[in-house]
Amino acid sequence: MSTTTPRRGRPRKPKPAPSPQVEAFLDMLTAERAAAANTRQAYQRDLADLVLFLSGRGCALETASTDDLRGYFDHLAAQPGARAASTAVRTVARRLSAVRQFYRFMTSEGLRADDPSSTIDSPKLGRSLPKILTEEEVERLLAEATARARDPDRAPEGIRLVALLETLYATGLRVSELVGLPRTAIVHDHRFLMVRGKGGKERMVPLSEPAREALDAYLKVRGHFLVSGREAKQQPWLFPSRIARNGYLTRQRFAQLLKELAQEAGIDPTKVSPHVLRHAFATHLLTHGADLRAVQKMLGHADIATTQIYTHILGDRLTRTVEDHHPLARRARKSA
Repeated sequence: MSTTTPRRGRPRKPKPAPSPQVEAFLDMLTAERAAAANTRQAYQRDLADLVLFLSGRGCALETASTDDLRGYFDHLAAQPGARAASTAVRTVARRLSAVRQFYRFMTSEGLRADDPSSTIDSPKLGRSLPKILTEEEVERLLAEATARARDPDRAPEGIRLVALLETLYATGLRVSELVGLPRTAIVHDHRFLMVRGKGGKERMVPLSEPAREALDAYLKVRGHFLVSGREAKQQPWLFPSRIARNGYLTRQRFAQLLKELAQEAGIDPTKVSPHVLRHAFATHLLTHGADLRAVQKMLGHADIATTQIYTHILGDRLTRTVEDHHPLARRARKSA
């Protein structure tokens, strides 16, 4: 008779009890700032990690000192891991932002007289330029999706994928905005999309002619993705799904479809994602002379500084163009 020895390991620390102040802070984010569910959950996770660390020191979040918080961020900075240094720095910066906002809430509500996070310096973030695809690579993706649409065995899925690609490349929507569009988002004779973005803010985004044609073709096969026997009002999404719990195509599934498409199109799948197509939309518009403010509005950026990152990409590209093609640059290389 064989016996198994219980696996030994360090006993797990009991999780601290939920903080009423954290719950009040999270409720404020939702009620006053219209924070999305994902944003609320991110703040909740970041603060829960701090609470767990402080509990190991016998300290509570509500009464933590500046030294306690510095100890936490020193602990984060010393964590080993396989993630790139830039990613780790961004994680620390995001958590510090959550901590600062929590203590500002505490002081504004009179729950605490001082803000222990006010003198903690933010980690230095290097400028991270977004990945982009060339116009030729986008064309290859669209051509491969169109080939799927013409394949009788994959026609409905291919037609939907063409519509998703054309819409994303024509509008620069965030992937969550795209997959969560209601059927009624297509307005004004299919020339615009009414999009609800971050913080519940609505914006109207124009559709290109290829995007309109792709959506019109997709609407003819949309019934393929509906749950049979269920009322239309229970399936209001533009891109419904018969298997997803939320009733519409998930971000993860769309990302997976894009990587499969990239593989078939001969493009490195690691270069392709819904967000990369959003970057391509903005970069290609600016390359062809679009106004930065117009691009800001279409992307739904609250601050134009966020949109200006694309001007840095263009600057780098123009520098390379001059170095590669300008006759004086070529002459300098020959004489070197």
